[in-house]
Amino acid sequence: MEEVGRMDLDQIIIHLNEILVSLKGIANAVDLQLRFGLVTGMVFGVLLQRAQVIRYDKQLAALRFKDFTILKFMMSAIIVGMIGTYFLYDQGLVKLSIKPTILGGTITGGVLFGVGWALLGYCPGTSVGALGEGRTDALWGILGAVAGAALYAEMYPYLQDTLLKMHDYGKITLPQLLGVNHWIVIAGVSVVFLLSFVLMEKKGL
Repeated sequence: MEEVGRMDLDQIIIHLNEILVSLKGIANAVDLQLRFGLVTGMVFGVLLQRAQVIRYDKQLAALRFKDFTILKFMMSAIIVGMIGTYFLYDQGLVKLSIKPTILGGTITGGVLFGVGWALLGYCPGTSVGALGEGRTDALWGILGAVAGAALYAEMYPYLQDTLLKMHDYGKITLPQLLGVNHWIVIAGVSVVFLLSFVLMEKKGL
């Protein structure tokens, strides 16, 4: 009986060690993700600052269709993001986390986002960057975003059964809708964006 009890205890210890090793591996993976997120976030912030897209006058000019610096920056990010993401996806290095297309929530959120951007002169990302530059007016936008997030959390149980179910088309993508390979869509969007760059540069925008 003592030998059986000792064997059971040894097996428990072995399983506990395996669990600890697994937990350590998960912790290391999370730590690596946090470090990678910090580095990429800092790089993105530097690019925002160097491209001058966190300046209030650039934001306002973009909304008035007089300066498309921000639009060109966003289009560049979309091209790089599309190519990089799907290249890694084709190599089996990443998995896509596609969100459902819910027009009720998307359109309402887009309108609120646009109104807030127009009133403040910053979007959420650029407001943080602007605050880092010492532009304290951006702080109001950050506080508003926190308040809005808290309000959304409180209203979520109601919105979940109403607005967030309005015109829900599920997890769809343009390649799926068109029935073509994703690289065809990426190539088409990239060509359109590049031609738009040329046109905007000719117009001095």
